[in-house]
Amino acid sequence: METSELLKKVRKIEIKTRGLSHQIFSGEYHSAFKGRGMAFSEVREYQYGDEIRTIDWNVTARLNHPYIKVFEEERELTVMLMVDISGSENFGTKKQFKKEIITEICAVLAFSAIQNNDKVGVIFFSDIIEKFIPPKKGKSHILTIIRELLNFEPKNKNTNIGFALRYLNNVIKKRSTTFLLSDFMDVDFHEALKIAHKKHDLVALRIYDASEKEIPSIGIVPIKDSETGETTWINTSDKNWQHQMKVNYLKHEKQLKDIFTKSGIDVAHIATHENYVKPLINLFKKRETKK
Repeated sequence: METSELLKKVRKIEIKTRGLSHQIFSGEYHSAFKGRGMAFSEVREYQYGDEIRTIDWNVTARLNHPYIKVFEEERELTVMLMVDISGSENFGTKKQFKKEIITEICAVLAFSAIQNNDKVGVIFFSDIIEKFIPPKKGKSHILTIIRELLNFEPKNKNTNIGFALRYLNNVIKKRSTTFLLSDFMDVDFHEALKIAHKKHDLVALRIYDASEKEIPSIGIVPIKDSETGETTWINTSDKNWQHQMKVNYLKHEKQLKDIFTKSGIDVAHIATHENYVKPLINLFKKRETKK
């Protein structure tokens, strides 16, 4: 992509997603994703109704009057965006490709994070770690992330979510809030998901396309596997083929549901033809009620 064209796209996404993060997501994000814990702030005089256990006995003894310790939430978080950039993300039959909606969602989350003074980092993965951007603060850092989301070309096209999650655990030592953005067209990542969720606050954002459930009946067409590169001619009007496609899709849906439920991970399912604002807001509100 030409530099001038890239800058225009970055600016367009910045305007849209920054506006969303300011108008819609900032308060919801703050409520849904808490800090690491409570940190000592100051002492003040004891007031009726204060908890006895918060009394600072050293200060009380020194001043001969009861004082309590005041604690505040340790707000600062490290937010990690784990972005699946395998071949299947370059797919979409409705409004947007999966990759395009992932880019916008990442930008919204990143701008929401920096409004709360959180650090943001990114792991781009296929079946290898394609790129790691260490967590930092600031608008210029977020714009760098958006440029990479728009312009990065992966070396590989396959997917290995388990490998990416193990890399996350190795490279991010402290607990983080991690958003895993993928279509989850992969197998054997259940254990890695559970382990990562024990160390980090892991949230799954599953991006899917409606045609993955049911391809329209349009006769014989070439269908290219975006991960293997192989092209197969398929009769989309064949009833047996349509039935098998639906069976496979429903089986995959059930497997994903079981994996997320057993892992205890919050998840939002976001279709390429739908507005992603509502699923994200619903996810944030669900998390807030669980606190």
